[in-house]
Amino acid sequence: MALSRVPGPGGRVVSLDTLVRLGRGLRTSGRPGTPAAPRRLAVPEGMTVPLGCDAVVVPAQLGPLLMPRLPRVGCVYADERHWWWIVPADSDYALCWPAPAHYATGAVLPDASSAALPELLHRPDGKVPYTPPIPLYLALCRITGTTPAWSRPVSA
Repeated sequence: MALSRVPGPGGRVVSLDTLVRLGRGLRTSGRPGTPAAPRRLAVPEGMTVPLGCDAVVVPAQLGPLLMPRLPRVGCVYADERHWWWIVPADSDYALCWPAPAHYATGAVLPDASSAALPELLHRPDGKVPYTPPIPLYLALCRITGTTPAWSRPVSA
C-alpha cells in the first residue's frame, strides 16, 4: 500500500486507497448546476451501508443464471435490460469484472435521463444490502467463461 504525505502543518499520512476513494467520491457526488445529477440505486428503508455502496450491473439474461450460484444474495434491482447487485464500496479493487458486467461506483445508474428506476427484485433479511463480491465475481466468471484474474498466467 502506497502512502502519501499531505503537505501542511501536521502532514498526515494518507494511503493510496484513501486517495482513490476520495477521488471517486468527487466523480460521483453530483455537482450543483449540472444538467443531470447522477441517479443512484436507493437502499431500502431500514438498511444501512457501513461499507459504502457500489453496484455490479449485468445484462438481464444473466441475472437468473447468477442467482442460484450465490450462497447469499443482497439487494438486487432489475428492469427489462439490466440487473444490479449492491456490493460494498471498492469491490473492484484488484478485480477486473468480466464483460459484459459493468462496475458502477456509488451505485450510479448509467442513464440519468431514464424516467423509471429499476425495481427491487430481492431484499435480504437483515440490515445490510450487500451481495458478497467474491462469490458474485466467481459466478460471473463461471457463466461468462472468464478466467478469474488471480488464476491467469503471469508473463515476465
